[in-house]
Amino acid sequence: MLSYRHSFHAGNFADLVKHIVLVELLQHLTQKDTAFEYIDTHSGVGLYDLQSSDSQKLHEYTEGIGKLNFEEFPELSRYFDVIKSFNDSDSIKFYPGSPSIAQYFLRMQDRGWLFELHPKDYELLQSNFSRCRNIRARHQDGFKGLMALVPPKSRRGLVLVDPSYEIKSDYNQVIDSVIKAHKKFAQGIYCIWYPVVDRQVILKMEKKLIQSGIKNIQRFELGVVEDSSQSGMTSSGMIVINPPWKLFDKMLQLLPKLSRYLRENDQPIFKCDVLVKE
Repeated sequence: MLSYRHSFHAGNFADLVKHIVLVELLQHLTQKDTAFEYIDTHSGVGLYDLQSSDSQKLHEYTEGIGKLNFEEFPELSRYFDVIKSFNDSDSIKFYPGSPSIAQYFLRMQDRGWLFELHPKDYELLQSNFSRCRNIRARHQDGFKGLMALVPPKSRRGLVLVDPSYEIKSDYNQVIDSVIKAHKKFAQGIYCIWYPVVDRQVILKMEKKLIQSGIKNIQRFELGVVEDSSQSGMTSSGMIVINPPWKLFDKMLQLLPKLSRYLRENDQPIFKCDVLVKE
């Protein structure tokens, strides 16, 4: 069951919180000269044309990146720098997915591993990164790929797990995979992206992770509407294991501001909390 394609949703409000956190983590890892490895379990194609027929069908980016005034968010200057690097002008035609964001930060000594199962998306992913000597794209299940790569030789790494969750078993498999990987590579940074469609499902994910015994877990969630029994995503978030110490304070200041901006000054909807202490 591989119907989901992120090209319809690139640059939406869910991408904002995912990629803002990702940029912060990659910046942190590049502060040391020591090599690190980036593992992306569900990569998509890596770079998205917002003028494509897919993107234009839903126009979701207009309620996400298209809604932000860069000058009003100086604290996101590095995130905006990444986006601008893939565009020839101030207008945003191309939006970078997580693999392209990682590519922006990866140095010669670092390595990136990109997994994608959708056949058409994999072809585009491979094409987009074929000239990157330190990045490998694989047509393989990302959960299995992750287990084969940890622990990395460098003993430094960032893992992003963000399936579409179109398969309901993904909610459990995400947590199970991260718990197993953490047992092999406890010092790694793990990011779990999740959509809030059914809050009870997310609460079960959080509970399972909290009860795993893993320490140092934080949650950053951004919402555009209150939780509802109606269909559709109301919020999305990132659960981060082993976050850098400055990340929490930055997100605590940023999330309410970002939510107010997206909701046009309505009461902000966000979560910024510690699920498990160090």
